[in-house]
Amino acid sequence: MVGKALTIAGSDSGGGAGIQADLKTFQELDVYGMSVITAVTAQNTTGVQGVFSVPVEGIIEQLTSIGDDLPPDALKTGMLFNSKTIDAVARFIESYSMKNIVVDPVMIAKGGASLLQKEAVEALKDKLLPLATIVTPNIPEAEVLTGIKIETMNDRKHAAKLLYSMGAETVMIKGGHDQGSEEMIDLLFDGQQFHTFTSTRVSTKNTHGTGCTFSAAITAQLAKGSSVVQAVAVAKDFIQAAIEEDLHIGSGHGPTNHWAYKRKRAIIVN
Repeated sequence: MVGKALTIAGSDSGGGAGIQADLKTFQELDVYGMSVITAVTAQNTTGVQGVFSVPVEGIIEQLTSIGDDLPPDALKTGMLFNSKTIDAVARFIESYSMKNIVVDPVMIAKGGASLLQKEAVEALKDKLLPLATIVTPNIPEAEVLTGIKIETMNDRKHAAKLLYSMGAETVMIKGGHDQGSEEMIDLLFDGQQFHTFTSTRVSTKNTHGTGCTFSAAITAQLAKGSSVVQAVAVAKDFIQAAIEEDLHIGSGHGPTNHWAYKRKRAIIVN
């Protein structure tokens, strides 16, 4: 049986993040990808020029179509934009008894544009985090969700425990925004112990869509039956390869390379 993965997120017209990045990642990791579009963005590597939300009725229809005929083995949420959408997604997860829920709390684009309305933050915390198999904030997103300043690894551990207390089964706080080291350390907390995933920091501005791609890779692996720790390990390798093999596209924050991981593995095998 082929694994099926669903992304509930916004469309990125530039193709580097959002729905487009998620579907590319699903394909590269050999799962069948499906999508529910929550918003349409006018976007390229220089920034977000416009955000147009999909009416909640349209989101509910998309969710129902998937739930009735193509129930996913794992799903991820990305840009949900407002509290009405978050409510609809939470109801969908509960009513269809969805499993393997990856919550990527997309809040701010690379160029600084807000992708989540302020009133929606509390809805995300109250409605979606208690349903999450894993939540994957970066450091600024974790600061917003927890209300604490994160400067040290101990701060990150404290934030992870706070997010766990909000109901998420596991918490991954990504280390990309911690610029104080040549290593990038992602921290995972499962309620019992901490796990760290370390990679070499790549000096590049072309990191558009890294968060979406990373969480999509986790989702793909969960859809194939991996444990959370196993899924994160593959996702870490996937995004590292995607960043290292630069595409050099666009004049701003360019996208990552979604086919780099599979090509790198093919070279190793051969």
